Amino acid sequence: MDAAAPTPAFEMLRTPEIGTIMVQGRASGTGAAFNLGEMTVTRCSLRLASGEVGHGYVQGRRKTCAQVAALVDALMQGPDAARIDAAVIAPLAAEAEARRDTRAAKAAATRVEFTTLVRGED
Repeated sequence: MDAAAPTPAFEMLRTPEIGTIMVQGRASGTGAAFNLGEMTVTRCSLRLASGEVGHGYVQGRRKTCAQVAALVDALMQGPDAARIDAAVIAPLAAEAEARRDTRAAKAAATRVEFTTLVRGED
């Protein structure tokens, strides 16, 4: 969303609230699920004046971020979805991909290649 664009009218269905959720993991990605621990999240729900309902969940204690996520979710359900995708979702996806690539490049720089030499039996 453009920072200069006006925020559409909305009503809060659930004001931003902070809580915890249980995070689960799986051994080897396919094994039985186990409780890994709790994580703090903030959630928010709102309804635009046009009727679309948006929900936002963010990691941590960030009430404004949860409200913005809910607003983007609601706007993505309306006629401006393509504009919102180009202005908000695509840049965030590109930034996440760049971070992933940077992290992968740093890990690759520390990679050690082991080679096996075949000894000839004379």
